[in-house]
Amino acid sequence: MTDARSPGHLRPARVEQIAGTVGTGRDTAGGATAPARGRRPGAATGVGTAGARPAGEHARMNPAAELGFSGDPEQHGDRGDGMLHAQRTWDGTLATNRLDTLGVNVERQRVETQEVTATVSLLVDGWPDDVMKSVLSVMDHTRARVLALDLGNVDGAGDVLRELAERYPERITAWHVAETPHWRGGTATWGESRMKLLQLDESEVHVLMETYVLLRGDALTPLIAAVAEGAVAAGWKGAEPGDGEPRPAGPGKVRALTGELMAVRRAQAFRALPAEARYAGNADLELSLALPGDLVVPQEPLPVVALEPHAVAPDYRDREARRNYGEVLRMLRAS
Repeated sequence: MTDARSPGHLRPARVEQIAGTVGTGRDTAGGATAPARGRRPGAATGVGTAGARPAGEHARMNPAAELGFSGDPEQHGDRGDGMLHAQRTWDGTLATNRLDTLGVNVERQRVETQEVTATVSLLVDGWPDDVMKSVLSVMDHTRARVLALDLGNVDGAGDVLRELAERYPERITAWHVAETPHWRGGTATWGESRMKLLQLDESEVHVLMETYVLLRGDALTPLIAAVAEGAVAAGWKGAEPGDGEPRPAGPGKVRALTGELMAVRRAQAFRALPAEARYAGNADLELSLALPGDLVVPQEPLPVVALEPHAVAPDYRDREARRNYGEVLRMLRAS
């Protein structure tokens, strides 16, 4: 959908909320909030899932062992090593306070963004095992909806997506097309497929995610919060493109974002997405460089892990990545 409805729940920036940067306050078209599905037993907390664990409860190991003791009530350590135990107590307190602060911050962000609509968008072009793991990680740790486009049921990945959509009908919308991905000799390019996902989405925040990325916790709330407070996009990893390979960047305000996990204001993404890009390599940098506003990486590391990146034919990968990076360099020279 490309409607131009008035802004929904995104608002101008408050400086202290966006990883220490100043946002632009650009808004997007709103969307309807999707109903929350009941939680699966044992699922971890995530976006909008406050209450799954009793308030104030923290997972801790043996407190005595954390402070340098064995845990035996009759064993109090070396009495002559008071300084060591005092230091351990101090370090343990700092660590616990920091974790408590992180928990409070994420919970506050959940409350502040509970009415912001967000959708995780996935291109499914093979690697069925990774598709299963990646989608389930979103189901387990967030309340976000998933919008997925299956390109040609490569290696049965589309069948896995269909199974997941049947299991979570309220949260997963799956589209299946016969066209196979361009990297496999088909006609479905990265840019055209990503544009289709943008058009099918109706959320305020569109989250690009690769199917080799797994969430180990609530990684979406900090990204959505940054966007809601004024950033045009927020991502897991930042980059500083230039001559040679792009360098890692962040946390805080960055020049560009990589597309493994990136939340972006949907209205701005329409104008920035490189629809002519045939392959994902460096096309994500093009997208982020074309966005009109601040790009940020949250200050605290996100609970995200990456499986092995999906390999394609080396000559195709290198050719298309160079083609996309040439456009990145052109954009940098023009800026």
